[in-house]
Amino acid sequence: MNSKLTKIPGPDHPITITPTKGRVTVAVNGKRVADTREALTLKEAGYPAVQYIPRKDVDMTQMQRSSHQTYCPYKGDCAYYSVPAGGERSVDAVWTYEGPYAAVSAIREYLAFYPDRVDAIEVGVEG
Repeated sequence: MNSKLTKIPGPDHPITITPTKGRVTVAVNGKRVADTREALTLKEAGYPAVQYIPRKDVDMTQMQRSSHQTYCPYKGDCAYYSVPAGGERSVDAVWTYEGPYAAVSAIREYLAFYPDRVDAIEVGVEG
């Protein structure tokens, strides 16, 4: 039995997931580790919007699975990756919900990056 508290997004804690317009790229240590035109923008309550990038558009050879795990009552169990090329700053720089709750199931197989643990997350870039 799952004893974890599960919450459904609602007026007091809204979560919206919409396709991101344009291209999203992520760079670590001067190297592009993600490049997609299929990102999703997740907006949750009062938090800054987060870009979720399809796993297929992330250079997974640059990612290293971490033992770090967290839990979000709205989204589910969260797993983490570090980006060794980024050194200490890029430990647990990436997170993913591999079995997200139904309300946010669109982010399954997507990864998100902490802006302060990578060089840049560029949204809407052309080229």
